[in-house]
Amino acid sequence: MSVDAVTTFLALLAVLGLVFLVVTWSVALFAKVRGGLPESLVPLREAFGELALPLGFAVALTTTLGSLYLSEIAKFPPCELCWYQRICMYPNVALFAVAWWRRDRDVRFYVLPLVVVGAVIATYHYLLERFPDTVSSSCSTDIPCETVWVWKFHFLSIPGMAWIGFLLLGTLAVLARPRRPAADVSGNTVDDENDLQEAQP
Repeated sequence: MSVDAVTTFLALLAVLGLVFLVVTWSVALFAKVRGGLPESLVPLREAFGELALPLGFAVALTTTLGSLYLSEIAKFPPCELCWYQRICMYPNVALFAVAWWRRDRDVRFYVLPLVVVGAVIATYHYLLERFPDTVSSSCSTDIPCETVWVWKFHFLSIPGMAWIGFLLLGTLAVLARPRRPAADVSGNTVDDENDLQEAQP
């Protein structure tokens, strides 16, 4: 498979991720204004809540393998900003894998700091690519950060795809709501009991 075919496939995944982000945050904004989700969307919210951790793992793994393909097989040398983004992205594979295994929705507290830093760096890198004459750079001249190795659909470059990946991970971490354990004899789940205890003064 050619490098162009692989990068086009990765760009298509990024576009799908962008569509998911637009729809998800639009629904969240609508629910915020309305004061809650419509009853018809609650099952969909619950389904995505249960799928968020495996989806987060898939996104982190795909992004990690994609970046390794670009540098190790396509031979696009990663610049300094690319390495910083990798530092923020790669740990998410393990974080989401462990959270998925443990059904731990608290993964957001570990993922969001990495996601925020990575998204900021990706934003700066994208702007540096698009406006190299107006955005200051301290990158090495050996591997300039301004070099555009991939350009798909007239708006997607490598840091652009990374930015979408970071936002997807952050959104999925916030959405994560693992399936509740089975109810005990009293009809309460362990989570229900914990919620009741926390609510008591």
